[in-house]
Amino acid sequence: MHYQAPSDLLNQKIIMVTGASDGIGKEAALTYARHGARLILLGRTESKLLQVQQAIAQQGSLQATVYAFDLLNAKPADYKTLAEKIAKEYGHLDGLLHSAGLLGEITPLAEQDPEQWNQVMHVNLNAGFMLTQVMIPLLLQAPKASLIFTSSGVGRKGRRGWGAYSVSKFATEGLMQV
Repeated sequence: MHYQAPSDLLNQKIIMVTGASDGIGKEAALTYARHGARLILLGRTESKLLQVQQAIAQQGSLQATVYAFDLLNAKPADYKTLAEKIAKEYGHLDGLLHSAGLLGEITPLAEQDPEQWNQVMHVNLNAGFMLTQVMIPLLLQAPKASLIFTSSGVGRKGRRGWGAYSVSKFATEGLMQV
């Protein structure tokens, strides 16, 4: 039998989605909104986030809030400021989906660019840690909060050429466990 979630499954739940402008993050945001969630859309490109916000409004869902936030260049103080804004506007979070990520180059390890390696590790792992750390108090204010990290099959079994991305997903798996 195929499970069909009720349309009000996430009614009035406040959920933040990183990487909400494209890919999995965008689809998750649209789906959460269809099930009644109030979305906080986080991503680096405001114009793309505004398009997702508009798509959410067009499907008749609750108004989503957009925060252009560059995970690659954000400093710890920026995360704290973001958490303060969310706390002031919403008071709590019912869910946080970490969907933002960088792929980097699919190339042999010997040819990996160290700067790109650092960027992939920062966005895929360090940013998830820092955002989670500042949002934990808001998640603890909800009766049944959810914290979700996206990963990949190459985060469980390494594959030739997947370098920084694979290592970052292995580390994300570890972060999820702790």
